[in-house]
Amino acid sequence: MSAVVERSVRPQADLRTASRVLAAVILPVGPAAVAGLRFILPYTTADDSSEAVRQIAAHQTAQSAVVWLGFLACLTLVPGVIFAGRVVGRTAPRLAATATVMLVLGYLSMAWLTVGDAYLLFGIRQDLPAESLAAMYEGVHPAATVATVLFVLGHVLGTILLGVGMLRGKVVPVWAAVATIAAQPIHFVAAVIVSSQTLDLFGWGLNAVGFASLSFVVLRLHDDEWAPAPQQT
Repeated sequence: MSAVVERSVRPQADLRTASRVLAAVILPVGPAAVAGLRFILPYTTADDSSEAVRQIAAHQTAQSAVVWLGFLACLTLVPGVIFAGRVVGRTAPRLAATATVMLVLGYLSMAWLTVGDAYLLFGIRQDLPAESLAAMYEGVHPAATVATVLFVLGHVLGTILLGVGMLRGKVVPVWAAVATIAAQPIHFVAAVIVSSQTLDLFGWGLNAVGFASLSFVVLRLHDDEWAPAPQQT
């Protein structure tokens, strides 16, 4: 006579709602942090290394805030774009996949640039020679150049592709998709061509608004649309 073994079923915690709320909160934080960073940055992209060091020395409090905002951006941009790609990928999978890869590479590389801002500020506070700091700013290592290229290409082209995916997939209202598409070209013009911090703030602000529109999409999703239910064991 065989014995019947009863197996107890332990319910698994369903964290899908919590993860959706977390995604919705994180999505606009990174672009908003960069918008603030670019607005208060003591130097411009067009400045040479010596001028950048002089401006940082004259505005050390602002530079410290830049480092903190850059750190916040580094913590939130990568998970944010992964969440964004997850939402856009429901209706525009190829564009979302390509954009996500480019954005992740770009924003991972941003950490190097943030550290660069930090060591320049440290060097100024330690009274290191301005010539040495300027040389460090120009290129402390070839990896810095690679990181800069990855960051520029990744976040500019990646955001445009993501915005196109938002538009084609009808993920968000047309205005929000257009804002996302236009955000980084505006930033590029502001940073490289006209050196306008106000315009740069506007460009990154559009990026934050576009990502915030994705936050509302995430919050409206049903848990089953966001992720499979956890298996019971």
